[in-house]
Amino acid sequence: NPEAAIDALLRSIPGGDAVTAIVDVDWERFAPATSAVRPSTLFDSVPEAVEALADTTAAPGAEDDSSELSRRLSTLAEPERLRTLVELVRAEAAFVLRHPNTDAIGAERAFKSVGFDSLTAVELRHRLNAATGLKLPSTVVFDHPTPTAIATLLLGLLVDDGTEGPADTPPVPVGRTMVDDDPVVVVGMACRYPGGADTPDALWELVAGERDVIGDAPTDRGWDLDSLYDPEPGTPGKTYVRQGGFLHDAADFDPDFFGISPREATAMDPQQRLLLETSWEAIERAGIDPHTLHGTPTGVYTGVMSQEYGPRLYEPSQGYDGYLLTGTTTSVVSGRIAYALGLEGPALTVDTACSSSLVALHMAAQALRQGECDLALAGGVTVMAAPGLFVEFSRQRGLSPDGRCRAFSDEADGTGWAEGAGMLLVERLSDAQRNGHPVLALIRGSAVNQDGASNGLTAPNGPAQQRVIRQALANAGLRPTDIDAVEAHGTGTRLGDPIEAQALLATYGHDRDPQQPLYLGSLKSNIGHTQAAAGVGGVIKMIQALRHGQLPKTLHADTPTTHVDWSTGAVRLLDQAQPWPENDRPSRAGVSAFGVSGTNVHLILEQAPASAPAEAPDATTQPSGPVPVLLSGRTPKALTDAASRLADTIDHNPGMSLGDIAHTMARRTTFDHRATVLAHTTEELNKRLRDLSHGEPNPAVITGTNTDGKQVLVFPGQGTQWTGMAAHLLADQPAFAQRLHECARALAPHTDWDLIT
Repeated sequence: NPEAAIDALLRSIPGGDAVTAIVDVDWERFAPATSAVRPSTLFDSVPEAVEALADTTAAPGAEDDSSELSRRLSTLAEPERLRTLVELVRAEAAFVLRHPNTDAIGAERAFKSVGFDSLTAVELRHRLNAATGLKLPSTVVFDHPTPTAIATLLLGLLVDDGTEGPADTPPVPVGRTMVDDDPVVVVGMACRYPGGADTPDALWELVAGERDVIGDAPTDRGWDLDSLYDPEPGTPGKTYVRQGGFLHDAADFDPDFFGISPREATAMDPQQRLLLETSWEAIERAGIDPHTLHGTPTGVYTGVMSQEYGPRLYEPSQGYDGYLLTGTTTSVVSGRIAYALGLEGPALTVDTACSSSLVALHMAAQALRQGECDLALAGGVTVMAAPGLFVEFSRQRGLSPDGRCRAFSDEADGTGWAEGAGMLLVERLSDAQRNGHPVLALIRGSAVNQDGASNGLTAPNGPAQQRVIRQALANAGLRPTDIDAVEAHGTGTRLGDPIEAQALLATYGHDRDPQQPLYLGSLKSNIGHTQAAAGVGGVIKMIQALRHGQLPKTLHADTPTTHVDWSTGAVRLLDQAQPWPENDRPSRAGVSAFGVSGTNVHLILEQAPASAPAEAPDATTQPSGPVPVLLSGRTPKALTDAASRLADTIDHNPGMSLGDIAHTMARRTTFDHRATVLAHTTEELNKRLRDLSHGEPNPAVITGTNTDGKQVLVFPGQGTQWTGMAAHLLADQPAFAQRLHECARALAPHTDWDLIT
């Protein structure tokens, strides 16, 4: 809208007569006669002129305005100060964008997402200068991209709280050196893998149930499977494989949840979308509200391979111009997560092919040990937007015809491509214990190396694999016999598997009691080779195996490969499920990943230290009234979907405690659309959740919407009551008066009002 743009430009320049004459402009052609600001001249370069003017123009009466606002803020309680400034910024932003109210200007929403551009950002800056008497920089909206961020800046500038330096400058973290008794631990996990394995528990159920989830390719990606298929390996432009391990719901995404427009979301590689979702979930599963990490030096390490999503940058984009670079560049994946969650630690994308996610985890652990961050997300993702990998590996005859990885089997006939995503949240053990985060497993050590000048760029190298295993053991301070099992790379190829098995026999198999062999398995036998997400998938599987005390069966491996002399060491293929070996030491497992790039990585996990057992609740002290279970969502549909998912979880997990459910839900992130479901039993809760999910009214289900974040204190009364009842009780009943005065004293430091008066 040219008229709106010109109007915004005019309104962004205070005092039009103050602009130096450079070029005469016929303003009648651009602006109506009623425009509030109509300068007679303008600079040639409008953005430069506006910026220069913004840097030199002071609001009239600035000092008085600043003093008055500072005085008013000083009379408010601390929480009210920030809230007042947030509302001020929201009101000014709404005025700039011509909104009738502040409903569209969320306190935590980025200005860009609600429609601000460079001109309106400058206008908002001018209005804030006029309202506060400050001289804010012209880039303030970009440096502090939400109303809350600007309000925090204003609070530090307007109110002297005795601190030095800007209020928004966090302390520089002090680096820590690695100490033996403070290992890195996994505190949260989330994943998406084939066969509906959309949680770590679902992945465990899949492998423990010995399920094979290889299936047909999705039909919603535009692949012409009939014309692509040719049963003859090596036919140019064809693939002899129709099946794999696919994420059939990879296209499902709620962009509004992350403040992303539908157009930008479509331009985003599904790999970015999946890692956004799993990063959020991994944080929540650690008992952390993701919002609380905003502005913290939390790191992000992602393993990603380019998968040919969308047009090339120079090709027609069908209306997605401006979003392709950030939507399809793999380097942006880690930055996207950091941006969406407001994380300010290191953010790195790693591409070492199929070892990417495990290398990312190794780097995250190193960063924590060196004090570069106190918390880090690490993992990887693969979604095949195009069938290129099927065609390329068909030329090399490296694929299994039915898409199944027969890891270490005598029937191994090639790898089978698959998709997946997995994210872990890691931190130092002492921090996890102090912060009350669940410790799922310890990362005792890891190592990364390269094949070097091996027998071909893409050929695996046995000596290099041996070296990386030995280095990981050395970094962990462990012997080979201290490890019980290894989750192998195990792709099911005739060349790669024998090389890996022989490396394991040479490192873990020697000088080992044959009655206590190293157990060997591969998740790929269940779900296929998930490429950049393979390593983290193996870590999640083995953490679950440690927690359940069981080593799952490796499928399609009834006869171990005869290309390996298994008698040279005590290594046993998991052709059957096994209970975890009993030891007088912690249980441990290794995880390997090797990339076609030649980058090898090996990581050693250890079971979490035993925690004090929780005391069983005393049945005599159970609450006699209903238990409140809290739910929330960004939209009404998200709320009802949450109710449906919780009801499904209860159905699939009989015997869940109502108290445990209520406790877990109370720790979840809260959004604007909320519900409280009251229930005496889990069965009653399930029924009322179904009512909520179907929109059925139920007096035990209370719903509401939080829009301004304000709370109120009420005396609702119970049973018979009348107007002024509390005042009469205060005057006539000493016990009531005593308790009410106790409440008033407790509230006084936190409010600017008195409960009694």
